[in-house]
Amino acid sequence: MTKFTKMHGLGNDYVYIDATNKEIENEQKVAKFISDRHFGIGSDGLILICKSKIADFKMKMFNSDGSQAEMCGNGIRCVGKFVYDKGLTNKTTIKIETLAGIKILKLNIKDGKVKTVKVDMGEPILEPEKIPVISNERIVKNLNLKVDEKEFKFTCISMGNPHAITIIDNTDKFNVEKYGKQIEIDKAFPKKTNVEFIEIVDKQNIKMRVWERGTGETLACGTGACATVVATVINELTERKVNVELLGGKLEIEWNKKDNHVYMTGPAVTVFEGTIEI
Repeated sequence: MTKFTKMHGLGNDYVYIDATNKEIENEQKVAKFISDRHFGIGSDGLILICKSKIADFKMKMFNSDGSQAEMCGNGIRCVGKFVYDKGLTNKTTIKIETLAGIKILKLNIKDGKVKTVKVDMGEPILEPEKIPVISNERIVKNLNLKVDEKEFKFTCISMGNPHAITIIDNTDKFNVEKYGKQIEIDKAFPKKTNVEFIEIVDKQNIKMRVWERGTGETLACGTGACATVVATVINELTERKVNVELLGGKLEIEWNKKDNHVYMTGPAVTVFEGTIEI
């Protein structure tokens, strides 16, 4: 039997397993089984917390379809809470190795437990070949795609994983599934893409819904919120510090002008714990 912890960041929920002293076999198969909301535990994916030779811990993330992802902003905040609350570390600033590089977390402790986490998400990637997206633009701000009868203009950013951001009139009434699942696999995106549909409220506030690559619509996406703020700053639509309202709640995102890093602050919540045979 394997112990697990169900956690979420703004409703973006994952199953977490301490793999620092235990190897998990058939990781992709396990992720699909665990994520199933009818026959498994139910989640947007699986996150394994492993030993690292270059950081305090290593995060391995799998989507609900079993595919491995580079990074998850909501997920990594919960990693910080997991390792501190369970006594795997007593540090309040920790380094986490991911496929998108090492991320630095600052933990906000209240009553001996992690309440919120500020994550240094690093520098945004703007070069189309590194995102990747097929485009002749130096910075992709005008990627025009037509889906069924509707035309979209995308700005493309990578925060270690690919994102395509487009502005719509009303996020509440928009059919995210209809368009998101088609845009995700468009030939313009060699490794598929996450898709953010956003509504600009004002210079400091954005509403956002997200279609996540390999998962579908989720209640929140941390890397997507970061990519969205970078996109709106590039297009001169917002300031550099913005509140991003997602279906699951709000994240505070800042694209710092001095170091070019994007910082994300938000909650991390433990839902329940248990054991499962995998």
